[in-house]
Amino acid sequence: MSSGKLNIDGVMLFEQPFARVPYENYRKVFRASQRNIERELGNVQTTSNDLLKRCKSNEDNAEDTAKAIDGMIGRVENLKRKLGELQDTAGRPTLDVTRERLHHLAAVEALHSASGPDFSRWADTRLDRWLVDWALRSGREKTARKLAQEKDIETLVDIELFADIRRIEDALSRHSCTEALVWCSENKTALRKMKNTLEFELRLQEYIELTRARKTQEAIAYSKKHLVPWQDTHLKQILQASILLAILPSTSCGQYRRLYDTSRWSSLIQAFRLAIYSLNTLPTEPLLNLALYSGLASLKLPSCYDSAKNVDCPVCDPCIKSLADEVPFSHHANSTIVCRLSGKIMDEDNMPMVFPNGNVYSREVLQEMAMKNNGKVTCPQTGDTCEFTALKKVFIS
Repeated sequence: MSSGKLNIDGVMLFEQPFARVPYENYRKVFRASQRNIERELGNVQTTSNDLLKRCKSNEDNAEDTAKAIDGMIGRVENLKRKLGELQDTAGRPTLDVTRERLHHLAAVEALHSASGPDFSRWADTRLDRWLVDWALRSGREKTARKLAQEKDIETLVDIELFADIRRIEDALSRHSCTEALVWCSENKTALRKMKNTLEFELRLQEYIELTRARKTQEAIAYSKKHLVPWQDTHLKQILQASILLAILPSTSCGQYRRLYDTSRWSSLIQAFRLAIYSLNTLPTEPLLNLALYSGLASLKLPSCYDSAKNVDCPVCDPCIKSLADEVPFSHHANSTIVCRLSGKIMDEDNMPMVFPNGNVYSREVLQEMAMKNNGKVTCPQTGDTCEFTALKKVFIS
């Protein structure tokens, strides 16, 4: 933003997941509806074809035909009920969330200035959303729900999504792949398009647990059913895993000890998190952190790491410095000098003034100091005192 003008592209850069999450949720509703339609209408079509064949061969019986037609009517009515329930419980609420979020984005697109009260209110809501996002990612679900409720932004945050993530990750931490495999089944098409192999890794882990328990026959049957279908892309891993049937978990052989290592469960949690984040175009970092990174990258200077700190500089703040360490120094095509006392930019309207010892501060802050001390100014770094008239202007070239 510059001169109060609102940078819509910059604002929208952070808002892609905001609209994508409800979109993905409605896609699930659509796919569930499609599966129900294909299954029920497929059965109706099969019954109809059988009736047609019997009519042509004069084998039809009026009573049997009536029962078959009643069965088809029952299936269609059952389909209608299922679709209605699906729309009421998931479809309409998801559309309402999508509508609310698009309305929220449209509100900022209609603004032209970043300095007006309308944008301030919108930005306050955005900050509340980011705080809820941070709380959810940090495992503070109760805090997130309370904040969302108090700020009336429940339709603008993804509490239910992160509740599902937490539920599945908790199951994985208990060494159970069941919940994660159900999720993979629900999102099979999307994961295939992403070329994501989470399902294979989960199946492999279940196989490993069977071999760990020395349930050899069950492990062989499981491998045939769930691992062999992946042989075109994971043959090497399948062959390696098959050796576990003859190797105990106490083995000292590196490659097999790694397969038996329980740290694989932590890797599965990370893999699942990356998969669901990618599916919903969620960044791996909290949005609040990303916003702070962006701001810090425009402010960070080598002088921030000198012994003297600017109390108004976010980079120098000990609570934020750990985030600042991860971003590069700011690059400026033209020099910008900031007063370390006031935090204001020094330019032709607020000239830099230099002490006899060489330290430079802004004229405004030094004038204010001189007015309070009978025309005398003191360098805060060295303690040297002199008359304000002894200071010299600095001209930047």
